[in-house]
Amino acid sequence: MRKLKHDVIIIGSGLAGFRAAIEAAKNPELSVAIVSKVQLMRSHSVCAEGGTAAVMRPDMGDSYELHAWDTVRGADFLCDQDVVWRFVQDIPKELLMLEHWGIPWSRQADGRMDQRPFGGHSFDRATFAADKTGFFEMQTLYDTLQKYDNITRYDECYVSSILTKNGQFCGVAVWSLTSGEFFVIQGKSVVIATGGACRMYGFTTYSLTATGDGMAMAYRAGLPLKDLEFVQFHPTGLIPSGILMTEACRGEGGYLRNSKGERFMEKYAPGKMELSPRDVVSRAEQTEIEAGRGIVGPEGILGINLDLTHLGADRINERLPLIREVTIKLNFIDPIKEPIPIKPVAHYFMGGVHTDIDGATPVEGIWCAGEAACVSLHGANRLGSNSTGECLVWGKITGEKAAKFAAKSKAYLETPSDAALKDEENKVFGRFSTNGKESSYAVRHELQKAMDSFVGVFRTEAELVNALKTIKELKQKVSQFKVTDQGRVYNTDLMSAIESDNLLDLSEVIVTGAIARKESRGAHSRRDYPTRDDVNWLKHSMAYYTPQGPRMDYIPVAINMWNPVERKY
Repeated sequence: MRKLKHDVIIIGSGLAGFRAAIEAAKNPELSVAIVSKVQLMRSHSVCAEGGTAAVMRPDMGDSYELHAWDTVRGADFLCDQDVVWRFVQDIPKELLMLEHWGIPWSRQADGRMDQRPFGGHSFDRATFAADKTGFFEMQTLYDTLQKYDNITRYDECYVSSILTKNGQFCGVAVWSLTSGEFFVIQGKSVVIATGGACRMYGFTTYSLTATGDGMAMAYRAGLPLKDLEFVQFHPTGLIPSGILMTEACRGEGGYLRNSKGERFMEKYAPGKMELSPRDVVSRAEQTEIEAGRGIVGPEGILGINLDLTHLGADRINERLPLIREVTIKLNFIDPIKEPIPIKPVAHYFMGGVHTDIDGATPVEGIWCAGEAACVSLHGANRLGSNSTGECLVWGKITGEKAAKFAAKSKAYLETPSDAALKDEENKVFGRFSTNGKESSYAVRHELQKAMDSFVGVFRTEAELVNALKTIKELKQKVSQFKVTDQGRVYNTDLMSAIESDNLLDLSEVIVTGAIARKESRGAHSRRDYPTRDDVNWLKHSMAYYTPQGPRMDYIPVAINMWNPVERKY
Protein backbone atom coordinates (compact mmCIF):
# COMPACT_ATOMS: atom_id res chain seq x y z
CA MET A 1 0.00 0.00 0.00
CA ARG A 2 1.39 3.37 -1.04
CA LYS A 3 2.21 5.82 1.75
CA LEU A 4 2.50 9.55 1.14
CA LYS A 5 3.59 12.21 3.60
CA HIS A 6 2.38 15.74 4.30
CA ASP A 7 3.00 17.78 7.44
CA VAL A 8 -0.53 19.19 7.66
CA ILE A 9 -3.59 17.47 6.21
CA ILE A 10 -6.84 19.36 5.64
CA ILE A 11 -9.89 17.13 5.17
CA GLY A 12 -12.55 19.10 3.32
CA SER A 13 -12.46 21.94 0.81
CA GLY A 14 -15.16 24.35 1.96
CA LEU A 15 -14.62 27.76 3.52
CA ALA A 16 -13.04 26.37 6.71
CA GLY A 17 -10.80 23.95 4.81
CA PHE A 18 -9.56 26.56 2.33
CA ARG A 19 -8.92 29.12 5.08
CA ALA A 20 -7.02 26.54 7.17
CA ALA A 21 -4.90 25.50 4.19
CA ILE A 22 -3.93 29.10 3.40
CA GLU A 23 -2.92 29.75 7.00
CA ALA A 24 -0.90 26.54 7.28
CA ALA A 25 0.81 27.14 3.94
CA LYS A 26 2.19 30.48 5.12
CA ASN A 27 5.04 28.42 6.57
CA PRO A 28 6.97 27.55 3.37
CA GLU A 29 8.81 24.75 5.16
CA LEU A 30 5.62 22.75 5.58
CA SER A 31 3.90 20.48 3.09
CA VAL A 32 0.11 20.93 3.18
CA ALA A 33 -2.49 18.56 1.68
CA ILE A 34 -6.14 19.31 0.94
CA VAL A 35 -8.15 16.10 0.61
CA SER A 36 -11.74 16.40 -0.65
CA LYS A 37 -14.29 13.90 -1.90
CA VAL A 38 -15.42 16.48 -4.47
CA GLN A 39 -13.60 18.81 -6.84
CA LEU A 40 -12.29 21.67 -4.75
CA MET A 41 -14.82 24.29 -5.83
CA ARG A 42 -17.79 21.90 -5.50
CA SER A 43 -18.00 21.94 -1.70
CA HIS A 44 -21.31 22.95 -0.15
CA SER A 45 -19.91 26.30 1.04
CA VAL A 46 -20.55 27.69 -2.45
CA CYS A 47 -24.28 27.43 -1.64
CA ALA A 48 -24.14 29.99 1.19
CA GLU A 49 -26.11 32.97 -0.02
CA GLY A 50 -27.05 35.79 2.30
CA GLY A 51 -23.99 37.23 4.02
CA THR A 52 -21.34 37.12 6.74
CA ALA A 53 -21.96 39.02 9.98
CA ALA A 54 -19.29 41.35 11.31
CA VAL A 55 -18.99 44.63 13.18
CA MET A 56 -17.90 46.97 10.38
CA ARG A 57 -19.80 50.12 11.46
CA PRO A 58 -18.77 50.99 15.03
CA ASP A 59 -19.06 54.65 14.05
CA MET A 60 -22.78 54.10 13.33
CA GLY A 61 -23.74 52.29 16.54
CA ASP A 62 -22.63 48.68 16.10
CA SER A 63 -20.19 47.13 18.58
CA TYR A 64 -18.54 43.86 19.59
CA GLU A 65 -20.74 43.80 22.68
CA LEU A 66 -23.92 44.10 20.62
CA HIS A 67 -22.90 41.37 18.17
CA ALA A 68 -21.91 39.13 21.09
CA TRP A 69 -25.21 39.76 22.90
CA ASP A 70 -27.24 39.02 19.78
CA THR A 71 -25.33 35.75 19.32
CA VAL A 72 -25.66 34.67 22.96
CA ARG A 73 -29.38 35.45 23.07
CA GLY A 74 -29.94 33.82 19.70
CA ALA A 75 -28.15 30.70 20.99
CA ASP A 76 -30.64 30.52 23.88
CA PHE A 77 -27.63 30.86 26.21
CA LEU A 78 -26.11 27.46 25.37
CA CYS A 79 -23.07 28.92 23.55
CA ASP A 80 -19.70 29.38 25.25
CA GLN A 81 -19.43 33.12 25.77
CA ASP A 82 -15.63 33.27 25.60
CA VAL A 83 -15.90 31.69 22.15
CA VAL A 84 -18.49 34.26 21.08
CA TRP A 85 -16.29 37.13 22.23
CA ARG A 86 -13.32 35.82 20.28
CA PHE A 87 -15.50 35.42 17.19
CA VAL A 88 -16.95 38.93 17.14
CA GLN A 89 -13.48 40.45 17.51
CA ASP A 90 -11.84 38.32 14.80
CA ILE A 91 -14.43 38.20 12.03
CA PRO A 92 -14.05 41.86 10.91
CA LYS A 93 -10.35 41.17 10.28
CA GLU A 94 -11.27 38.19 8.10
CA LEU A 95 -13.68 40.21 5.97
CA LEU A 96 -11.08 42.91 5.45
CA MET A 97 -8.59 40.21 4.46
CA LEU A 98 -11.04 38.92 1.84
CA GLU A 99 -11.41 42.52 0.68
CA HIS A 100 -7.64 42.73 0.17
CA TRP A 101 -7.68 39.38 -1.64
CA GLY A 102 -10.22 40.73 -4.12
CA ILE A 103 -13.73 39.59 -3.18
CA PRO A 104 -16.45 41.58 -5.03
CA TRP A 105 -18.49 42.71 -2.03
CA SER A 106 -21.74 44.53 -2.73
CA ARG A 107 -21.07 48.17 -1.97
CA GLN A 108 -22.74 51.32 -0.82
CA ALA A 109 -22.80 54.41 -2.99
CA ASP A 110 -19.66 55.69 -1.20
CA GLY A 111 -17.77 52.51 -2.07
CA ARG A 112 -17.81 50.96 1.42
CA MET A 113 -18.79 47.32 1.91
CA ASP A 114 -22.57 47.12 2.15
CA GLN A 115 -24.44 45.36 4.97
CA ARG A 116 -28.05 44.28 5.42
CA PRO A 117 -30.35 43.06 8.20
CA PHE A 118 -30.45 39.40 9.22
CA GLY A 119 -32.63 37.53 11.69
CA GLY A 120 -31.85 38.03 15.38
CA HIS A 121 -29.29 40.79 14.77
CA SER A 122 -29.94 44.22 16.28
CA PHE A 123 -27.82 45.95 13.63
CA ASP A 124 -27.53 45.59 9.85
CA ARG A 125 -24.22 43.70 9.91
CA ALA A 126 -24.56 40.95 7.27
CA THR A 127 -21.82 41.80 4.76
CA PHE A 128 -22.72 40.32 1.37
CA ALA A 129 -21.98 39.82 -2.30
CA ALA A 130 -25.48 39.92 -3.85
CA ASP A 131 -27.02 36.58 -2.83
CA LYS A 132 -23.94 34.51 -3.75
CA THR A 133 -21.76 35.34 -0.75
CA GLY A 134 -20.48 31.81 -0.14
CA PHE A 135 -19.54 31.31 -3.77
CA PHE A 136 -17.56 34.55 -3.94
CA GLU A 137 -15.86 33.85 -0.59
CA MET A 138 -14.91 30.39 -1.85
CA GLN A 139 -13.66 31.70 -5.18
CA THR A 140 -11.54 34.35 -3.46
CA LEU A 141 -9.96 31.78 -1.13
CA TYR A 142 -9.44 29.36 -4.03
CA ASP A 143 -7.67 32.04 -6.02
CA THR A 144 -5.49 32.88 -3.01
CA LEU A 145 -4.53 29.21 -2.62
CA GLN A 146 -2.82 29.37 -6.01
CA LYS A 147 -0.10 31.58 -4.53
CA TYR A 148 1.26 28.69 -2.46
CA ASP A 149 3.32 25.97 -4.11
CA ASN A 150 3.54 23.94 -0.90
CA ILE A 151 -0.14 22.88 -1.10
CA THR A 152 -0.97 19.56 -2.73
CA ARG A 153 -4.60 18.94 -3.66
CA TYR A 154 -6.30 15.56 -3.68
CA ASP A 155 -9.56 16.20 -5.50
CA GLU A 156 -12.20 13.46 -5.46
CA CYS A 157 -10.42 11.46 -2.79
CA TYR A 158 -12.52 10.05 0.04
CA VAL A 159 -10.96 9.83 3.52
CA SER A 160 -12.35 6.60 4.93
CA SER A 161 -10.79 6.79 8.38
CA ILE A 162 -8.62 8.88 10.66
CA LEU A 163 -5.58 6.96 11.90
CA THR A 164 -4.18 7.33 15.40
CA LYS A 165 -1.41 5.62 17.32
CA ASN A 166 -0.89 5.80 21.07
CA GLY A 167 -3.58 8.46 21.32
CA GLN A 168 -2.06 10.77 18.71
CA PHE A 169 -2.92 11.48 15.09
CA CYS A 170 -0.67 9.79 12.53
CA GLY A 171 -2.48 9.85 9.19
CA VAL A 172 -5.56 9.19 7.09
CA ALA A 173 -6.70 6.31 4.91
CA VAL A 174 -7.84 7.47 1.46
CA TRP A 175 -9.81 6.00 -1.44
CA SER A 176 -9.15 7.79 -4.75
CA LEU A 177 -12.44 7.95 -6.62
CA THR A 178 -10.66 8.75 -9.88
CA SER A 179 -8.14 5.87 -9.89
CA GLY A 180 -9.60 3.40 -7.41
CA GLU A 181 -6.36 3.32 -5.42
CA PHE A 182 -6.47 2.94 -1.65
CA PHE A 183 -3.53 4.66 0.02
CA VAL A 184 -2.36 6.29 3.24
CA ILE A 185 -1.26 9.86 3.88
CA GLN A 186 0.94 10.19 6.93
CA GLY A 187 0.67 13.51 8.69
CA LYS A 188 1.80 15.34 11.77
CA SER A 189 -1.48 17.20 12.21
CA VAL A 190 -4.92 17.32 10.64
CA VAL A 191 -7.83 19.74 10.40
CA ILE A 192 -11.25 18.14 9.93
CA ALA A 193 -13.31 20.60 7.89
CA THR A 194 -15.86 18.33 6.23
CA GLY A 195 -19.03 20.35 6.84
CA GLY A 196 -22.51 19.36 7.95
CA ALA A 197 -24.76 16.34 7.65
CA CYS A 198 -28.37 17.32 7.04
CA ARG A 199 -28.83 14.69 4.33
CA MET A 200 -30.41 12.37 6.90
CA TYR A 201 -33.47 14.56 6.23
CA GLY A 202 -35.40 14.30 2.98
CA PHE A 203 -36.40 17.98 2.92
CA THR A 204 -33.12 19.84 3.33
CA THR A 205 -31.16 22.71 1.85
CA TYR A 206 -27.98 20.64 1.78
CA SER A 207 -26.08 19.24 -1.18
CA LEU A 208 -26.17 15.50 -1.75
CA THR A 209 -22.55 15.29 -0.56
CA ALA A 210 -23.31 16.69 2.93
CA THR A 211 -23.36 13.37 4.74
CA GLY A 212 -21.29 14.16 7.84
CA ASP A 213 -18.35 11.93 6.93
CA GLY A 214 -15.83 13.80 9.07
CA MET A 215 -18.10 13.86 12.12
CA ALA A 216 -18.84 10.15 11.77
CA MET A 217 -15.16 9.24 11.35
CA ALA A 218 -14.18 11.32 14.35
CA TYR A 219 -16.99 9.79 16.40
CA ARG A 220 -15.89 6.25 15.59
CA ALA A 221 -12.27 7.22 16.29
CA GLY A 222 -13.26 8.05 19.88
CA LEU A 223 -13.85 11.81 19.67
CA PRO A 224 -17.04 13.02 21.36
CA LEU A 225 -19.82 14.74 19.42
CA LYS A 226 -21.24 17.77 21.22
CA ASP A 227 -24.82 19.15 21.17
CA LEU A 228 -25.87 17.17 18.08
CA GLU A 229 -29.55 17.21 19.08
CA PHE A 230 -29.69 20.86 18.00
CA VAL A 231 -30.53 20.79 14.28
CA GLN A 232 -31.55 24.11 12.76
CA PHE A 233 -34.57 24.39 10.50
CA HIS A 234 -34.34 27.34 8.16
CA PRO A 235 -37.73 29.04 7.74
CA THR A 236 -37.60 29.33 3.95
CA GLY A 237 -36.96 26.14 1.99
CA LEU A 238 -38.38 26.17 -1.54
CA ILE A 239 -41.23 23.71 -2.03
CA PRO A 240 -40.78 20.94 -3.20
CA SER A 241 -36.98 20.86 -3.65
CA GLY A 242 -35.87 22.28 -0.28
CA ILE A 243 -33.41 24.66 -1.96
CA LEU A 244 -32.54 27.59 0.30
CA MET A 245 -34.40 30.83 -0.17
CA THR A 246 -31.84 32.94 1.65
CA GLU A 247 -32.67 34.87 4.79
CA ALA A 248 -31.57 37.88 2.74
CA CYS A 249 -35.02 37.70 1.15
CA ARG A 250 -36.41 38.84 4.50
CA GLY A 251 -33.38 41.01 5.19
CA GLU A 252 -34.21 42.96 2.05
CA GLY A 253 -37.79 43.42 3.29
CA GLY A 254 -39.66 40.27 2.20
CA TYR A 255 -42.83 39.24 4.02
CA LEU A 256 -44.11 35.88 5.24
CA ARG A 257 -47.84 35.44 4.60
CA ASN A 258 -50.29 32.67 5.47
CA SER A 259 -53.20 31.54 3.31
CA LYS A 260 -55.23 34.54 4.50
CA GLY A 261 -52.54 36.93 3.29
CA GLU A 262 -51.65 37.89 6.89
CA ARG A 263 -48.12 38.77 8.02
CA PHE A 264 -48.53 36.33 10.87
CA MET A 265 -45.16 36.96 12.57
CA GLU A 266 -46.72 39.90 14.40
CA LYS A 267 -48.50 37.30 16.57
CA TYR A 268 -45.28 35.51 17.51
CA ALA A 269 -42.49 38.12 17.55
CA PRO A 270 -43.94 41.61 17.10
CA GLY A 271 -40.59 43.32 17.70
CA LYS A 272 -38.56 41.50 15.05
CA MET A 273 -41.33 40.11 12.82
CA GLU A 274 -39.79 38.20 9.87
CA LEU A 275 -36.30 39.04 11.13
CA SER A 276 -36.60 37.00 14.31
CA PRO A 277 -34.11 34.12 14.82
CA ARG A 278 -34.65 31.06 12.67
CA ASP A 279 -36.00 28.79 15.39
CA VAL A 280 -38.66 31.36 16.30
CA VAL A 281 -39.77 31.88 12.69
CA SER A 282 -39.77 28.16 11.86
CA ARG A 283 -41.99 27.36 14.86
CA ALA A 284 -44.36 30.18 13.90
CA GLU A 285 -44.63 28.86 10.34
CA GLN A 286 -45.22 25.30 11.51
CA THR A 287 -47.90 26.51 13.93
CA GLU A 288 -49.68 28.38 11.14
CA ILE A 289 -49.56 25.32 8.89
CA GLU A 290 -50.88 23.00 11.60
CA ALA A 291 -53.67 25.48 12.40
CA GLY A 292 -54.94 25.23 8.83
CA ARG A 293 -53.61 28.58 7.68
CA GLY A 294 -50.92 27.23 5.38
CA ILE A 295 -50.93 27.51 1.60
CA VAL A 296 -51.06 24.45 -0.66
CA GLY A 297 -47.78 24.43 -2.55
CA PRO A 298 -46.47 22.27 -5.41
CA GLU A 299 -47.18 18.53 -5.12
CA GLY A 300 -49.82 19.36 -2.50
CA ILE A 301 -47.21 20.20 0.14
CA LEU A 302 -48.46 22.60 2.80
CA GLY A 303 -46.38 25.70 3.37
CA ILE A 304 -46.24 29.49 3.66
CA ASN A 305 -45.82 32.27 1.09
CA LEU A 306 -42.58 34.25 0.94
CA ASP A 307 -43.67 37.51 -0.67
CA LEU A 308 -41.08 39.72 -2.39
CA THR A 309 -43.40 41.34 -4.92
CA HIS A 310 -43.47 44.70 -3.12
CA LEU A 311 -39.67 45.02 -3.34
CA GLY A 312 -39.79 45.73 -7.05
CA ALA A 313 -37.82 44.41 -10.00
CA ASP A 314 -34.76 46.64 -9.53
CA ARG A 315 -34.11 45.62 -5.92
CA ILE A 316 -34.71 41.91 -6.59
CA ASN A 317 -32.44 41.91 -9.66
CA GLU A 318 -29.67 43.74 -7.82
CA ARG A 319 -29.81 42.09 -4.39
CA LEU A 320 -31.47 38.69 -4.99
CA PRO A 321 -30.60 37.62 -8.54
CA LEU A 322 -29.92 33.97 -7.63
CA ILE A 323 -33.26 33.65 -5.86
CA ARG A 324 -35.07 34.89 -8.96
CA GLU A 325 -33.05 32.57 -11.21
CA VAL A 326 -33.73 29.51 -9.05
CA THR A 327 -37.47 30.11 -8.62
CA ILE A 328 -37.96 30.74 -12.35
CA LYS A 329 -35.95 27.67 -13.41
CA LEU A 330 -37.26 25.24 -10.81
CA ASN A 331 -40.79 26.44 -10.00
CA PHE A 332 -41.63 28.62 -13.03
CA ILE A 333 -42.34 31.43 -10.55
CA ASP A 334 -41.08 34.98 -11.01
CA PRO A 335 -40.78 36.49 -7.50
CA ILE A 336 -41.19 39.95 -9.00
CA LYS A 337 -44.77 39.01 -9.80
CA GLU A 338 -45.86 36.26 -7.38
CA PRO A 339 -44.97 34.83 -3.94
CA ILE A 340 -42.65 31.87 -3.39
CA PRO A 341 -44.00 28.70 -1.67
CA ILE A 342 -41.75 27.76 1.26
CA LYS A 343 -41.71 25.78 4.52
CA PRO A 344 -39.19 25.07 7.33
CA VAL A 345 -36.30 22.97 6.04
CA ALA A 346 -33.42 21.08 7.72
CA HIS A 347 -30.46 23.39 7.31
CA TYR A 348 -27.61 23.31 9.85
CA PHE A 349 -25.95 21.43 12.72
CA MET A 350 -25.24 23.59 15.74
CA GLY A 351 -23.40 20.58 17.18
CA GLY A 352 -20.37 18.70 15.90
CA VAL A 353 -17.01 17.32 16.96
CA HIS A 354 -16.16 18.65 20.42
CA THR A 355 -13.30 21.16 20.41
CA ASP A 356 -11.85 23.79 22.70
CA ILE A 357 -11.75 27.50 21.89
CA ASP A 358 -8.79 26.90 19.52
CA GLY A 359 -10.58 24.17 17.58
CA ALA A 360 -8.42 21.46 19.18
CA THR A 361 -10.02 18.07 19.84
CA PRO A 362 -9.14 15.80 22.78
CA VAL A 363 -6.77 13.81 20.51
CA GLU A 364 -3.33 15.33 20.05
CA GLY A 365 -2.71 16.48 16.50
CA ILE A 366 -6.39 16.73 15.48
CA TRP A 367 -8.21 20.04 15.02
CA CYS A 368 -11.68 20.64 13.67
CA ALA A 369 -13.28 23.73 12.11
CA GLY A 370 -16.49 24.92 10.47
CA GLU A 371 -19.80 23.10 10.69
CA ALA A 372 -18.10 19.76 11.39
CA ALA A 373 -16.89 21.24 14.68
CA CYS A 374 -18.68 22.37 17.81
CA VAL A 375 -16.47 25.05 19.31
CA SER A 376 -19.84 26.15 20.72
CA LEU A 377 -20.34 29.47 19.02
CA HIS A 378 -23.98 28.80 18.12
CA GLY A 379 -25.34 27.01 21.18
CA ALA A 380 -28.93 25.89 20.68
CA ASN A 381 -29.63 28.10 17.65
CA ARG A 382 -27.36 29.80 15.12
CA LEU A 383 -28.01 33.33 13.96
CA GLY A 384 -28.03 33.69 10.20
CA SER A 385 -24.75 34.98 8.69
CA ASN A 386 -22.64 33.76 11.65
CA SER A 387 -21.74 30.40 10.05
CA THR A 388 -19.60 31.58 7.15
CA GLY A 389 -17.80 33.80 9.64
CA GLU A 390 -17.15 30.84 11.93
CA CYS A 391 -15.59 28.96 9.01
CA LEU A 392 -13.25 31.85 8.28
CA VAL A 393 -12.26 32.57 11.89
CA TRP A 394 -11.67 28.97 13.00
CA GLY A 395 -10.28 27.99 9.62
CA LYS A 396 -7.52 30.51 10.28
CA ILE A 397 -7.09 29.51 13.93
CA THR A 398 -6.92 25.75 13.31
CA GLY A 399 -4.68 26.14 10.25
CA GLU A 400 -2.25 28.20 12.30
CA LYS A 401 -2.34 25.85 15.30
CA ALA A 402 -1.99 22.70 13.18
CA ALA A 403 0.96 24.25 11.32
CA LYS A 404 2.76 25.24 14.52
CA PHE A 405 2.25 21.75 15.92
CA ALA A 406 3.60 20.16 12.73
CA ALA A 407 6.59 22.50 12.64
CA LYS A 408 7.56 21.44 16.16
CA SER A 409 7.14 17.73 15.39
CA LYS A 410 10.50 16.43 14.21
CA ALA A 411 9.28 13.13 12.77
CA TYR A 412 6.14 11.46 11.50
CA LEU A 413 4.55 8.91 13.77
CA GLU A 414 4.46 5.42 12.36
CA THR A 415 1.07 4.46 10.97
CA PRO A 416 -0.65 1.28 12.16
CA SER A 417 0.73 -2.04 10.94
CA ASP A 418 0.30 -3.19 7.34
CA ALA A 419 -2.24 -5.72 8.55
CA ALA A 420 -4.24 -2.99 10.29
CA LEU A 421 -4.13 -0.82 7.16
CA LYS A 422 -5.33 -3.78 5.12
CA ASP A 423 -8.25 -4.03 7.53
CA GLU A 424 -9.00 -0.35 6.83
CA GLU A 425 -9.06 -1.11 3.11
CA ASN A 426 -11.30 -4.11 3.69
CA LYS A 427 -13.77 -1.93 5.60
CA VAL A 428 -14.30 -0.04 2.34
CA PHE A 429 -14.01 -2.67 -0.38
CA GLY A 430 -15.10 -5.64 1.72
CA ARG A 431 -18.65 -4.46 1.03
CA PHE A 432 -18.27 -5.96 -2.45
CA SER A 433 -18.39 -9.47 -1.01
CA THR A 434 -21.50 -8.96 1.11
CA ASN A 435 -24.22 -11.40 0.10
CA GLY A 436 -26.95 -9.16 1.49
CA LYS A 437 -29.96 -7.89 -0.36
CA GLU A 438 -30.47 -4.53 1.32
CA SER A 439 -30.34 -1.32 -0.71
CA SER A 440 -28.47 1.62 0.83
CA TYR A 441 -30.72 3.93 -1.18
CA ALA A 442 -33.87 2.39 0.27
CA VAL A 443 -32.42 2.50 3.79
CA ARG A 444 -31.49 6.17 3.38
CA HIS A 445 -35.00 6.91 2.10
CA GLU A 446 -36.53 5.25 5.17
CA LEU A 447 -34.16 7.18 7.44
CA GLN A 448 -35.17 10.45 5.79
CA LYS A 449 -38.86 9.65 6.19
CA ALA A 450 -38.36 8.95 9.90
CA MET A 451 -36.30 12.10 10.51
CA ASP A 452 -38.73 14.31 8.55
CA SER A 453 -41.71 12.86 10.39
CA PHE A 454 -40.43 12.54 13.95
CA VAL A 455 -37.38 14.81 14.46
CA GLY A 456 -38.57 18.11 13.07
CA VAL A 457 -39.36 21.64 14.19
CA PHE A 458 -41.43 20.26 17.09
CA ARG A 459 -40.60 17.02 18.94
CA THR A 460 -42.22 14.71 21.48
CA GLU A 461 -40.96 11.75 23.48
CA ALA A 462 -43.18 9.32 21.57
CA GLU A 463 -42.01 10.60 18.18
CA LEU A 464 -38.35 10.54 19.16
CA VAL A 465 -38.62 7.01 20.54
CA ASN A 466 -40.28 5.96 17.31
CA ALA A 467 -37.46 7.55 15.31
CA LEU A 468 -34.79 5.83 17.42
CA LYS A 469 -36.50 2.46 16.96
CA THR A 470 -36.49 2.97 13.19
CA ILE A 471 -32.84 4.05 13.17
CA LYS A 472 -31.73 1.00 15.16
CA GLU A 473 -33.67 -1.29 12.81
CA LEU A 474 -32.07 0.37 9.79
CA LYS A 475 -28.60 0.07 11.34
CA GLN A 476 -29.07 -3.69 11.41
CA LYS A 477 -29.26 -3.61 7.61
CA VAL A 478 -25.90 -1.88 7.06
CA SER A 479 -23.93 -5.12 7.07
CA GLN A 480 -26.34 -6.45 4.43
CA PHE A 481 -25.98 -3.60 1.93
CA LYS A 482 -25.70 -4.99 -1.58
CA VAL A 483 -23.14 -3.08 -3.67
CA THR A 484 -23.97 -3.95 -7.26
CA ASP A 485 -21.13 -1.99 -8.87
CA GLN A 486 -17.92 -3.94 -8.17
CA GLY A 487 -15.53 -1.35 -9.59
CA ARG A 488 -13.28 0.95 -7.61
CA VAL A 489 -13.47 4.01 -9.88
CA TYR A 490 -16.28 6.54 -9.34
CA ASN A 491 -18.33 3.89 -7.57
CA THR A 492 -21.33 5.90 -6.38
CA ASP A 493 -23.04 2.68 -5.26
CA LEU A 494 -20.25 1.99 -2.77
CA MET A 495 -20.13 5.65 -1.76
CA SER A 496 -23.85 5.57 -1.00
CA ALA A 497 -23.35 2.58 1.31
CA ILE A 498 -20.57 4.35 3.24
CA GLU A 499 -22.46 7.64 3.49
CA SER A 500 -25.67 5.93 4.59
CA ASP A 501 -23.75 4.22 7.38
CA ASN A 502 -22.42 7.61 8.50
CA LEU A 503 -25.86 9.23 8.41
CA LEU A 504 -27.35 6.45 10.53
CA ASP A 505 -24.68 6.84 13.22
CA LEU A 506 -25.17 10.60 13.37
CA SER A 507 -28.97 10.30 13.38
CA GLU A 508 -28.74 7.94 16.34
CA VAL A 509 -26.73 10.57 18.24
CA ILE A 510 -29.21 13.33 17.36
CA VAL A 511 -32.23 11.36 18.54
CA THR A 512 -30.58 9.90 21.64
CA GLY A 513 -29.53 13.38 22.74
CA ALA A 514 -32.97 14.78 21.96
CA ILE A 515 -34.73 12.11 24.04
CA ALA A 516 -32.43 12.80 26.98
CA ARG A 517 -32.79 16.61 26.84
CA LYS A 518 -36.13 17.13 28.58
CA GLU A 519 -36.58 20.83 27.89
CA SER A 520 -37.15 23.23 24.99
CA ARG A 521 -34.16 25.36 24.04
CA GLY A 522 -33.47 27.00 20.69
CA ALA A 523 -33.94 24.59 17.81
CA HIS A 524 -34.77 21.72 20.19
CA SER A 525 -38.47 22.28 20.85
CA ARG A 526 -40.20 19.58 22.92
CA ARG A 527 -43.99 19.82 23.04
CA ASP A 528 -43.98 17.63 26.14
CA TYR A 529 -41.35 19.86 27.84
CA PRO A 530 -42.22 23.32 26.44
CA THR A 531 -40.05 25.48 28.71
CA ARG A 532 -36.31 26.04 29.00
CA ASP A 533 -34.82 24.41 32.10
CA ASP A 534 -31.61 26.18 33.09
CA VAL A 535 -31.39 24.37 36.41
CA ASN A 536 -31.05 20.92 34.86
CA TRP A 537 -30.15 21.48 31.21
CA LEU A 538 -27.85 24.49 30.89
CA LYS A 539 -25.08 22.13 29.80
CA HIS A 540 -23.51 20.69 26.65
CA SER A 541 -24.32 17.12 25.68
CA MET A 542 -21.38 14.86 24.80
CA ALA A 543 -21.95 11.64 22.83
CA TYR A 544 -19.26 8.94 22.86
CA TYR A 545 -19.28 6.01 20.46
CA THR A 546 -19.99 2.50 21.71
CA PRO A 547 -21.07 -0.49 19.59
CA GLN A 548 -24.43 -0.45 21.39
CA GLY A 549 -25.08 3.22 20.63
CA PRO A 550 -23.98 6.61 21.96
CA ARG A 551 -23.01 7.03 25.61
CA MET A 552 -24.18 10.45 26.80
CA ASP A 553 -22.29 12.72 29.15
CA TYR A 554 -22.45 16.45 29.88
CA ILE A 555 -20.09 19.39 30.46
CA PRO A 556 -20.72 22.98 31.67
CA VAL A 557 -21.42 25.96 29.42
CA ALA A 558 -18.89 28.82 29.65
CA ILE A 559 -20.81 31.85 30.96
CA ASN A 560 -18.66 34.89 31.70
CA MET A 561 -20.66 37.86 30.38
CA TRP A 562 -24.43 37.34 30.57
CA ASN A 563 -26.54 35.07 32.73
CA PRO A 564 -29.56 33.50 31.04
CA VAL A 565 -32.74 35.57 30.85
CA GLU A 566 -36.09 35.07 29.15
CA ARG A 567 -35.70 35.20 25.38
CA LYS A 568 -38.13 37.59 23.68
CA TYR A 569 -38.24 39.21 20.24
